Amino acid sequence: MYKAVSAKEAVKVIKSNSRVYVQAAAAAPQLLMKAMSDRFEELRNVEVCHLHVEGETPYANPELKDSFHVNSFFIGKNVRHTLKAGNGSYTPVFLSELPLLFKRNILPLDVALIHVSKPDKHGYCSLGVSVEATLAAIDSAKLVIAQVNEQMPRTHGDGIIHYTEIDLFVECDEPLPTIDLGKPNEIESKIGNYVASLIEDKSTLQMGIGSIPNAVLSRLTNHKNLGLHTEMFSDGVIDLIIKDVINGNYKATNPGRALATFLMGTKRLYDYVDDNPFVELRESNYVNDVSIIKQNPRMVAINSAIEVDLTGQVCADSIGPRMYSGVGGQMDYIRAASLSEGGKAIIALPSTTNSGISRIVPSLNVGAGVVTTRAHVHYIVTEYGIANLYGKTLKERAKLLINIAHPNHRDSIDKAYFELLNG
Repeated sequence: MYKAVSAKEAVKVIKSNSRVYVQAAAAAPQLLMKAMSDRFEELRNVEVCHLHVEGETPYANPELKDSFHVNSFFIGKNVRHTLKAGNGSYTPVFLSELPLLFKRNILPLDVALIHVSKPDKHGYCSLGVSVEATLAAIDSAKLVIAQVNEQMPRTHGDGIIHYTEIDLFVECDEPLPTIDLGKPNEIESKIGNYVASLIEDKSTLQMGIGSIPNAVLSRLTNHKNLGLHTEMFSDGVIDLIIKDVINGNYKATNPGRALATFLMGTKRLYDYVDDNPFVELRESNYVNDVSIIKQNPRMVAINSAIEVDLTGQVCADSIGPRMYSGVGGQMDYIRAASLSEGGKAIIALPSTTNSGISRIVPSLNVGAGVVTTRAHVHYIVTEYGIANLYGKTLKERAKLLINIAHPNHRDSIDKAYFELLNG
């Protein structure tokens, strides 16, 4: 059907001054990424662009800055150092619009590095656990190199490509990166209880990966007829699907299916989604499209933040001026949930950092970016309660947010805010 070559041989097609797209998250093609990085002595000024990728990123080593420059659309921990070191950049973009950067040739691609399942008897491979902008990258790139993995799940949805769309093949039989978050702590559990109390039967959920989403999911076992329309999900949804709590029966879009654009979790998740028609992975310009998401009644969007000021401005991508993550899909879902009939847009965060600094603040840190504006925000949830800011004045918002800040900080936040307004 096709002739496979070694990873070393495949990446020889990458030339200096090329732009390379790497498939995201747990589908990051590790063999190809390493083989490309091993050519650092031969290559100069190769731009490697991607969302968060799991695993090693050897091309992000600052010592290889003459060879590779990292362009992150969402900044993962493994490349966060590149911004300070000077061998990396961040491109702000909504996840819903990322495919357009390639489709409209705003960022022309030379090579796409992808990770697929073995072809079926008809010659079709699956992009497995991550579709996001990869289809747009495949269509736009001059060359496509695929890591063909015996252990990549075959998922249903958009991510089905014929082997003839691939130029070079590298075979492997390797497990995907796994993420096991363990049990939520006491604070996360309290937040999970508050968020779960806002979720009605027949709601459709969007939530990311993390201890707070898992805490929320663990509180939903007595709910009925929930749906899933989310950019990503992890193991926490599996038992709810098996128990028929999540069945998608009342969704308006893709009813009877769990919809996402990528997946991350344990091997249990990857085994569960393999050839499972209930789970659909589609492109991010569909999954994160506000006009599509909002059609779901009672759409509930649950997102996190780094800090929230007393007017309701949400910083979710930076610590002061230092970029930490990215815009991602937060605004896509916050806006869509707000427009949904009976929908709820929720920002959930612990009241303090691990070092005890308040995350409810009089004003955002200097240089902090606003991801969700004060006009978009509805519910803010901490372990101390729920603040519904929708339709509230600035003065009312400040009072509600101080009430859900950590008690040790409430007086100082109130005083600092008063001084800001009257200084």
